[in-house]
Amino acid sequence: MLNEQYKIFKSGTDIRGIASDGVEGEPVNLTDEVVARIADGFALWASEKTGKAAKELVFSVGRDCRISGERIANIVIRQLTAAGAKVYDCGLASTPSMFMTTVDLGCDAAVQITASHHPFNRNGLKFFTKDGGLDSADIEAILQHAQDGDQPEQAAGGTVAPINYMEDYSAHLREIIKSGVNAEDYDHPLSGFHIVVDAGNGAGGFYADKVLAPLGADTSGSRYLEPDGMFPNHIPNPENAEAMASVCEAVLTSGADLGVIFDTDVDRGGAVDKYGKEINRNRLVALASCLALENCPGGTVVTDSITSTGLNEFIEKHLGGKHYRYRRGYKNVINKAIELKAQGISAPLAIETSGHAAMEENYYLDDGAYLCTKIIIKAAQLRQKGESLESLLADLKEPVEACEIRIKITDKDFKTTGARVIEELEKFAEGEAGWHIAPDNREGIRVSFDKDNGDGWFLLRLSVHDPILPLNIESDSAGGVDIIKEKVMDFLKAQSGIEV
Repeated sequence: MLNEQYKIFKSGTDIRGIASDGVEGEPVNLTDEVVARIADGFALWASEKTGKAAKELVFSVGRDCRISGERIANIVIRQLTAAGAKVYDCGLASTPSMFMTTVDLGCDAAVQITASHHPFNRNGLKFFTKDGGLDSADIEAILQHAQDGDQPEQAAGGTVAPINYMEDYSAHLREIIKSGVNAEDYDHPLSGFHIVVDAGNGAGGFYADKVLAPLGADTSGSRYLEPDGMFPNHIPNPENAEAMASVCEAVLTSGADLGVIFDTDVDRGGAVDKYGKEINRNRLVALASCLALENCPGGTVVTDSITSTGLNEFIEKHLGGKHYRYRRGYKNVINKAIELKAQGISAPLAIETSGHAAMEENYYLDDGAYLCTKIIIKAAQLRQKGESLESLLADLKEPVEACEIRIKITDKDFKTTGARVIEELEKFAEGEAGWHIAPDNREGIRVSFDKDNGDGWFLLRLSVHDPILPLNIESDSAGGVDIIKEKVMDFLKAQSGIEV
């Protein structure tokens, strides 16, 4: 059982903590000693997983550009080599590329030092084997080893080899674009195509210089390609309004045909059309569904729970696919798609509205650069016909209004309180006229309303990690969100243990 010190590091299927000074009230807890213990725990876990002694293992270690990244990576490498393991030091790298080292380099396991889109003072560790990212129970096992001070047997012969694997990864993406577009000028399929990249000073700047430009694309007007772990311009996060405004402005200012944006470690991506309109959240899910179902008619698209009614109709009625709405958490949707595939159900895409998109054809790896690559291929193909990406989304019905309210749970045992509130709301909804509980909902409670009662829906669920009950509301009519909000808030105000 994890104690309070180590329990705090578990963030779903990642390890995260405070790694740098600079934010008042947030003392460093991802110390050198803690990192060393976690690295030892990872070595032991990998040894148990593979059945090999630690000295027989091959690891890869990469990092995003955070100011604490080099310190943490050096400690991890030191601990792994002390156990006699062989380590590839990949330096600055994207998270998806670190998974690919288990495919291309034959690594037994990989670790990426990243905290995704979180502030500069945060950092963490994300782990992979050839089977993909680790699950929650694996993270708990690694932290348990760390808490208990377990260490692999020390052995001589450990080695570290610096490697620029991002060159190989970039070349892989270039080849996918070449074969996908299959242009007359095969080696320059993006000639005459103007694409801007906003990397937000994260690890994604390589995409402009190493992937797009060599293929003939004009990348002028791209923003914040230089890695800077203080993120001085905006948070590298496709869900962040300021970040999306930045890439939209870059497209319009430069007159680009398309814009793409990544989060810090490039496992998420988003896009912007030539009119400066976001292809994000439901629009991104819809576009990714178009791409995934092209060669997989009737396939199932697994999404998280907060996707819109219009998206469901688009996938099922317009694209002819099936929509499996599941729980929040990118690993949840990925695991569900893998589970469906094992049952013989075609599931070519698992995607969360945050931008995590994993395709079956790409190892079910959530890779922002791969998703943007697929989008660019389709845009180039359509361009050859005089068409554009916007035409693919013409039949997507989008809500007129939408909002998210994050309700704080004040009880210490927040999961029990959250579950109670959701259960009570479900009982209440069952007795209310005009409240239609969704029959296919798999997280929290989702209720829809007809045109006279708000013309939309709400979803109340328990946050994956935090003492929060997120309440998502959408309506297809102006003023509908307020009508629905008033209905559900009347119930929530009477509940104990939450702050409305």
